[in-house]
Amino acid sequence: MSAGLDDIDKAIINGLQGGFPLSEEPFAEAGMRLGLDEDDLIARIQKMLDDGALTRFGPMYHAEKLGGGLSLAAMKVPEADFDAVAEKVNAHPEVAHNYARDHAFNMWFVLATGAPGRIEQVIAAIEEETGLKVYNMPKIEEFYIGLSFGA
Repeated sequence: MSAGLDDIDKAIINGLQGGFPLSEEPFAEAGMRLGLDEDDLIARIQKMLDDGALTRFGPMYHAEKLGGGLSLAAMKVPEADFDAVAEKVNAHPEVAHNYARDHAFNMWFVLATGAPGRIEQVIAAIEEETGLKVYNMPKIEEFYIGLSFGA
């Protein structure tokens, strides 16, 4: 986690990973569970987003169950071009996550689309924009492993 996070920020991250209230005032309800008022919770989440400690705050949808497509992709990106390529890849709203890895395939990202056929279209667009091959690795079988980031 980012060095700029205090114990309250860490509690927010840990406390909201398991679910967010579905109510008329979800931030007030979540804040109450965390010992914060609604405005403080919203301000802290926004600060973590602005500072880059969080890259996204929102629901995660299961694209395939909603009739869409989901795939893991990887690229071999020259180190000198990594940031510029990442910017182009991340400009696509279908890119859900993008990770740098110390490997020949040094950029990995998840594509989530509203239609299964859209995966190939996005890959083709990224290849055209970057001049690099995108390796598509669609899911063969799904396994659920709970994941939580915390102290």
